[in-house]
Formats: sequence, C-alpha cells, structure tokens
Amino acid sequence: MLDRAEKRNFPRMDIECPARFAIEGQPGSAGAIVKNLSGGGVLMWLEQAVSPDTVLAIEVQPPSDITPPMKARVKVLRCTPVEGAEGQFAVACAMEQILG
Repeated sequence: MLDRAEKRNFPRMDIECPARFAIEGQPGSAGAIVKNLSGGGVLMWLEQAVSPDTVLAIEVQPPSDITPPMKARVKVLRCTPVEGAEGQFAVACAMEQILG
C-alpha cells in the first residue's frame, strides 16, 4: 500500500503561467500569475485583494501554443498578502466549472 502524505483529491502542479481574471458581475478584467494548478483548484497572484466566496472567471494562458488556454469559473477560498512582494495577493480558489 502506498503511504501518501499528500491528502488532496488531485495532484498539484507548480507552474508560472500568465492568466486573466474577471470578477463575476463586474465589468473589466485584470492580469494574474497562476502559481499552481490542480483538478480541484488554482493558486494565483493578483495585484488586488479579493474577498472569500467571490466568483471569478479565469483564463490561463499556457506559454506554449501546444496547450490551449483553460477557461474556468472559480470561487475564492482565501486571499493573503504575498510576503516580500508589495501589492501582491495570493488567491486560492476552488474550481467550480471548466468552461468550453
């Protein structure tokens, strides 16, 4: 039997990938950097704080043309300032829906 210290439902992939996000129900969008991604969630760095339970539409832009962009609807779980990076916020989100 495998002894897994990781108790997550989906493996997490560390990446550094540009993205765009929009707050559901509000006009406009802004840039983000995706720091890690899994089948159940995403961690992004944003230049603004976002309240928990906020729903975002995101589009992750892979650096290679081989992989198409990923569009999803996510729900913010937590938002914390990034230590040592003034004006940056780490925003952890749960996947709500992968969009076509």
